[in-house]
Amino acid sequence: MKILVIDDHHLVRDGMRPVLDHLAPSGESVDVLDAATFGEARAHLERHPDVELVLLDLRLPDVSGFEALAELQRSRPDVPVVVMSGDDDPARVRQALERGALGFIPKSSSPAVIVHALRLVLSGGTYVPREIMGGAEDAPSAKARPAADPSRLGLTARQLDVLALLVAGKSNKQICRDLGLAEGTVKSHLAAIFKALDVSTRVQAVIAAGKLGIKA
Repeated sequence: MKILVIDDHHLVRDGMRPVLDHLAPSGESVDVLDAATFGEARAHLERHPDVELVLLDLRLPDVSGFEALAELQRSRPDVPVVVMSGDDDPARVRQALERGALGFIPKSSSPAVIVHALRLVLSGGTYVPREIMGGAEDAPSAKARPAADPSRLGLTARQLDVLALLVAGKSNKQICRDLGLAEGTVKSHLAAIFKALDVSTRVQAVIAAGKLGIKA
């Protein structure tokens, strides 16, 4: 497994190596590539097309983090990107997620939380810290949405179960296993959930659910 860490602080890059080792499947190892600039990151991605995960800081010396995120979405849409930042302002978190990041991890997070979050993303899920999810409602740039009672969304009890697991960051396969449902059924439930929440992506659904007080 190859993971690319893009951060201009060498202490962060070096400190992530032992944490990322915990992501290795049994009998395997994690090959951690690191870059202090986005230019270096581009070179790594050209030389290593088998990178499976990118950790991106939003503050880089040669490009804004959001520009870097947009370029990664264009050039390597197959590789999940997780933002790791010391700036956990809800508005910036929301921007990162809306622009394609599959997770946002504050740098103040413990190694255990980081490993848990990255495992969720690697399994096809999403990770948004609960404290940020709730705070995003009050962010100045957040789209105003009237408060709503989850019971008034028009969702069935099973769809609310699916939503709770979605909020927990579970992938479709994990939801299937946990609820004993076929993948096609889960996809149908997710379509109904997206419609009820007026969103179009999993991350948007997680944020919207957080505003309604829906927890895993």
